[in-house]
Amino acid sequence: MAFVAFIGLGQMGAPMAANLIKKGHQLCVYDVNRQAVEVLTGLGAKGADSPSAAASGAEFVITMLPNGDLVEQVLFGDGGVNESLSKQALVIDMSTIHPLHSDGLCQKMSQQGFSYMDAPVGRTSDHAIAGTLLILAGGTEAQVEKARPVLMCMGSELVNCSGPGMGIRVKLINNYMSIALNALSAEAAVMCEALGLPLDVAIQVMSNTPAGKGHFTTSWPNKVLRGDLSPAFMIDLAHKDLGIALDVANQLHVPMPLGAAAREVYSQARSAGRGRQDWTAILAHVRKISGRSEA
Repeated sequence: MAFVAFIGLGQMGAPMAANLIKKGHQLCVYDVNRQAVEVLTGLGAKGADSPSAAASGAEFVITMLPNGDLVEQVLFGDGGVNESLSKQALVIDMSTIHPLHSDGLCQKMSQQGFSYMDAPVGRTSDHAIAGTLLILAGGTEAQVEKARPVLMCMGSELVNCSGPGMGIRVKLINNYMSIALNALSAEAAVMCEALGLPLDVAIQVMSNTPAGKGHFTTSWPNKVLRGDLSPAFMIDLAHKDLGIALDVANQLHVPMPLGAAAREVYSQARSAGRGRQDWTAILAHVRKISGRSEA
């Protein structure tokens, strides 16, 4: 079992730390909230008065904090982790912070001779309590394998995200899609209500189409990701159907700003001559206007 310093005992961090204790690891914990520290010491952890004190002698230092500025302060500020950190220890930041900030912290740690990786988590605080988080590990192969036994005490699934900084990148994109789709789904649900369509019928249908499953796993792998833009469902038809939906929404006084924004993307693609390409060519269109591809 390892000696772990755990810094950040909020809604996610506290149950994560508790699960490490349950799995037999020796913990020293720190948080500005002394009550949170007392809860963990009641479970068998040792409390510390500073990040530096928590990290002294630790094999692993885990940070789970609200933002990158706090992570940087904990690592490099007065009384910070680096004042006592062993060069053999591994720092694992499990916070959700700006990827470029994470890159900077990784570089600064490396310049000082320390080992640092990112491993943000997916799922919710309920999963944190149950120890069934999704761990998105961004580090070298050696770092990920060294951290795996500790990380798997807090999660049921670990994805090696293929290099330093890649964990926080995939977490950012996952959250972006999930959060935006939540708003789009709300527009669709209100449209169901306005049309008198039972929501359970919509759920049954959408659960088996790209609307519910997402294009990453349905339409894209069979078309645009293979370089095949021959039309199974043309952009012209998608644009037409989206226009009908927006017209109905307008007549029913249902605001659908995300749907309207999407129509603009389809309109741009048609103007670029893609109207008779497959609707998955939207990916190729967005790549091109972003300067990522000439496809």
